[in-house]
Amino acid sequence: MRTQLRIHLEEITELTDDEFTYIFSHFSIKKLKKHQFLIQEDDEVSHTYWVKKGLLKAYITDKKGKDYILNFAMENWWISDFQAYFTQTKATLNVSCLEETELLCLSFENREKLCAEMHKMEHFFRKKANSGFVSLQKRMLSFLTQNTKERYDILLKQYPQLFQRVPKTIIAAYLGVSRETLSRLSS
Repeated sequence: MRTQLRIHLEEITELTDDEFTYIFSHFSIKKLKKHQFLIQEDDEVSHTYWVKKGLLKAYITDKKGKDYILNFAMENWWISDFQAYFTQTKATLNVSCLEETELLCLSFENREKLCAEMHKMEHFFRKKANSGFVSLQKRMLSFLTQNTKERYDILLKQYPQLFQRVPKTIIAAYLGVSRETLSRLSS
C-alpha cells in the first residue's frame, strides 16, 4: 500500500524517503466489503479516501428510490463527499463499495496540516483538484451537449474496465438512462 501511494504522489511531485514516511504517517487504513457504505447521507465527513483496491460509487437517491451516480472511484482515485469534507458539514451523497475495497484515509485536519507544512503536498492536492474540476466540467457539458449514445461511447473509450466491473444498471444510472436504453446502446 505504501509503495502504491508513493507512486501515485510522485506522478505529480517527487518525494524523499523522509518526506514520504512523514506523509504516510498521516493516513489510516480502512477495508470494506462489497455493498458496504463508506459514507451515507447525513454522516459527518471528516476524511477523503484514496483507493488502493476496489471500486466505489458516489450517488444520491431520489424520493422515488432512483439512484443518480455522480462519479466512480477505482484504484488510484480519490473519493469523498467533497462538499461535506471541505465545508465540514453533513454528507449529501452516499458512497458505497461495488467491490471489496481497501482505502487510505486522510482526515481534513491532517490534509490541512500536510498542505501547510509541505509545499509539495499543497501542490499535489491543487493539481488533483484542478483535474477534478476539469473532469466535472466535461461531465456536466456532456449532459448538456451530447446525446446518450455519445456519452456512452466516451465512457466506454475512457474507462473500458468499468464495463467489466459493474452491472449495466449502474452504468445506466451514471449515464442518466434506463437499463433498457443502455441495452439498446450497447447492442
